[in-house]
Formats: sequence, structure tokens, C-alpha cells
Amino acid sequence: MIRQIFGFSFLVILLLALTACGGAAEGGPAEGQLNVVATTGQIHDALVNIGGDAIHLTGLLGPGVDPHLYVPTESNVSTLSEADVIFYNGLHLEAQMVRIMTQMASRGVTVVAVGDALPPEQLLDWDSSAPYDPHIWNDPLLWSQAVEIMRDTLINADPENAELYRANTEKYLAEIAETHEYIQAQIAKIPPERRVMITAHDAFGYFARTYGLEVRGLQGISTESEASTADVQELANFIVERQVPAIFVETSVPPRTIEAVQAAVRAQGFEVSIGGSLFSDALGEQGHPAATYTGMLRYNAETLAAALGE
Repeated sequence: MIRQIFGFSFLVILLLALTACGGAAEGGPAEGQLNVVATTGQIHDALVNIGGDAIHLTGLLGPGVDPHLYVPTESNVSTLSEADVIFYNGLHLEAQMVRIMTQMASRGVTVVAVGDALPPEQLLDWDSSAPYDPHIWNDPLLWSQAVEIMRDTLINADPENAELYRANTEKYLAEIAETHEYIQAQIAKIPPERRVMITAHDAFGYFARTYGLEVRGLQGISTESEASTADVQELANFIVERQVPAIFVETSVPPRTIEAVQAAVRAQGFEVSIGGSLFSDALGEQGHPAATYTGMLRYNAETLAAALGE
């Protein structure tokens, strides 16, 4: 009897799955609307601004989700298979999703890795596992080029709405440019000798290059790596030597590693504070100042200025 019930339940689930795959999902694209999927929140936010109501947009990675470690679900695969256009960061950021993206491209879906399309000479080195630092959004000037890549891709896929995409992008790029100036003003509040940014993993290399900071990350560029006791001690020695007043946790990385650094510093008789939480790989929850891309950049700059400025 139990075997019969199990067999019937499995059949029902299978039929429901087949039905879902065969028809349009609830809340799917309207007739003539481009069906677009984005991985990271930064890409999603750009496409919200560029595409507006002309596209049906789905984001895969929500607030607080680490793209380095994210493993796609069956639901994600179904969403990707129904897309007209897929945007992902590339540069090995979404390391667990590369195979699926390759499969989708082989099926005729337009798949764009925006980071891979940027000029290599503008990218920062990474390590032997991948050649470039993937955290490109932390340089708003570089990210503006990624935004233009997204715009051009949408225009190619949907030329009837080309003028809308161009106008929306121009407005969005102006907002990013204003944010860039705002960040410069915030960083100017920090004395040059205190412009040292210490975080859980090295996600802020582009930010540091653009705004003149020195950056140290405990775990390296990817959170796939693990920090050793020697790494913690080495960073603690650096903090004591440089008298760094504050270090920062990240919203998408557990705080225990930075807390371990703080404890190691305290053991040497120096007190370093936790200067706040920075948004590195993911945006904030809806309603938070960092829920948008430009809001995230502004929030991070304000957090740094408050903790490191005199």
C-alpha cells in the first residue's frame, strides 16, 4: 500500500513538472516582452533601469547571497531555459554556474558575461585559477561600460525598443556619474594615512584603485578560499603596525573571520573596532539604502568615512 501511494505521488509530481515546463510560468513575460534573467543584484539593478517595462526581468541571486559559492537550483535551471537573454558577471564570479551558462548558450539563448566583454587592460589581476578580479562593479566608471554592454545586447535582441533602452541608459549612467562624485567627496573626509580598507575577502580592489585606498582582504578575492591561522595573524600584525582604527565585515560573508582578526589584534594590546558592514558581492534588502547599485556604493563610502575619518 505504501509503495502504491509513493508511486502515485511520484507520478503526480512528475506530471506537474512536465506541465510547468510545457507552459508559461505564472507572472511570465507579456506578449512581445523580452524575457531576461540576471544573476547578481548589481546586474539586476542595471537592467531594471535600462529595460523598464519593456522586459520581463528575473534575478537569481538575492540580498546577502554569495555568488562565489552559489549553486543553482532546479528552479534556476528552468528559469534560465525559458529566457531570451541571460546576463551574468563572468570572470569566474559565479563559479558554480559556468557550465549551465555554456549549456544555455549552446541551445541558442543569448548569454552575456559582462565582465568578460570588458577590455582586459582595465581589469585587475587575480590568480592562477582565473586571470582577473571579478568584482568590477566596485569601480563605477568601469561598471558604466558593463551597463553599455547590457544596453547594446537588449537593443540587438529587441530593436523596436532601442530608443527606450538608449534613453534609460543615459539617465542611469548620469546617476552613476553623480554617485562617483559623491564617493570622492566621502573618501576625501578620510586622512590619507588612514585610507586602509580591511575586509573579510578582497572584493574592493577596483574601489581602492579608483578612490586611492589601500585594501587588504583576509580570504583573498574568492570566498571559496579559507583563511588560515597564519593569515589571521599576519593581518593582525599589519593592523597593529599601521595603527588601523577600524576593519569591516561584509554582508555576504560570515563575520567570524573578521572577528578572529579583531581578537588577534586585541591580544597584541591594540584595539581595532568593527567599523560596520560593507556590501561587497550582494545588494541590501528592499528598503535598505543599499538595495540599489548606486545606493550600495554610497552606503559603503559613508560607512568608510564614518569609521576611518577623524
